Amino acid sequence: MSNIDEITEILGDDLSKNLLNHSCEKINKERLHIPNKDVVNNFINSDRNPQVLNNLGRLYQSGTLGGTGYINILPVDQGIEHSAAFSFYKNQDYFDPENIIKLAIEANCNGVASTFGVLASCARKYAHRIPFIVKINHNELMTYPNTYDQIQFGSVLEAWNLGAAAVGATIYFGSKESDRQIQEIAAAFDKAHELGMATILWCYNRNEAFKKDGKDYHTAADLTGQANHIGVTIKADIIKQKLPTLNFGNKNLSFGKYDDAMYETLATDHPIDLCRWQVANCYMGKIGLINSGGGSKGESDIKEAIKTAVINKRAGGSGLIMGRKAFQRPMKEGVELLRKVQKVYLTPEITIA
Repeated sequence: MSNIDEITEILGDDLSKNLLNHSCEKINKERLHIPNKDVVNNFINSDRNPQVLNNLGRLYQSGTLGGTGYINILPVDQGIEHSAAFSFYKNQDYFDPENIIKLAIEANCNGVASTFGVLASCARKYAHRIPFIVKINHNELMTYPNTYDQIQFGSVLEAWNLGAAAVGATIYFGSKESDRQIQEIAAAFDKAHELGMATILWCYNRNEAFKKDGKDYHTAADLTGQANHIGVTIKADIIKQKLPTLNFGNKNLSFGKYDDAMYETLATDHPIDLCRWQVANCYMGKIGLINSGGGSKGESDIKEAIKTAVINKRAGGSGLIMGRKAFQRPMKEGVELLRKVQKVYLTPEITIA
């Protein structure tokens, strides 16, 4: 069975037609910097030094998707972000950090993103085999009551010393701590670039006021898009963002700058158009957008992962960063799921909308 036939079968007729036949008419694809084998050339006129370009090249050239302009990263920092017991009870193998790295290698991912502890524990054995992305800050869940703040767990220099190709960080845009987080991570990214590492920013919105009338605008296209734009402003080389699920966050929350023409001009309610809004805010795709795979729900995981990958690719995004759907199951099944996602980006029939 060909890749496109397998993907269509997984999605089902109605969903595959809706996603594969859509054309973006609001933000035209001709405006985009579309992922390609020379994607690192997007930075050729930037201030990134040769070592940053070298590590970006290593990320984009590694794994099954190496040389395509697309990336698939395995992120496992949930031991801190969601607590270790809750994250790993479904598959106890991943209490052992070496198995996290083995999963990324077996699935032929472009890189593995995790904590200082996980990556440092295996650095001498694996840092040369797969690009390491050290997550330098986290939201820890031991403070009572929970505070939901991103704090740094180590230094950029420490990440460099363990052989990292890149550092990753999260900012909770919209939170009361966001101003401090923006300043901290801007400084951290500056230091990472100085040392020759690439930078990846988890651009997440966080504020209870973003929920209204039964709708959750944390994943609204306009709010996530603006988070992305701030992320590229502090010189993230890759943006990680949740897939948008709705729009009109600014309008319906009476928040920030907006007008009706903005929404009419930039998007419809189609999921690919909403994701295209996110890509546009990443300098029209010059900075790669990778969408997150979300939590594991069981039997629907493969379909949801393929759906997310198709939306991201057709919108002009640069790949998927997916953890829980892969590591909260037996390793063989996790590898199979990651490889199915990679097939989306290797299938020429799935084009930019």
